[in-house]
Amino acid sequence: MPNLPETLTRLRRPRLLIRAARLGQGEYNRKRDLRRVLRQSALPAPGSALASLASEEAQLEAARVEGAADYSIGRHIEVLIVLLAELGLCRPSAT
Repeated sequence: MPNLPETLTRLRRPRLLIRAARLGQGEYNRKRDLRRVLRQSALPAPGSALASLASEEAQLEAARVEGAADYSIGRHIEVLIVLLAELGLCRPSAT
């Protein structure tokens, strides 16, 4: 992808899914949540996890659209929370 953060800001998902993810950002703890979602023991640098998070979210979205039996809305929301939070860390501060 040429510009991953820009591409991610154009994602279109159901309003309720995005709303739940935005509400969850208030409780986001990078050290705890990013490692859990990525299933890694080491905490990556800000921005370096975006590609793997975007890939997992795309797989979850495909499973949601297909109506796959193994689709987990909870996991999808978790990944979206972390993805949105990490995306926010990559953006330059607006001053």
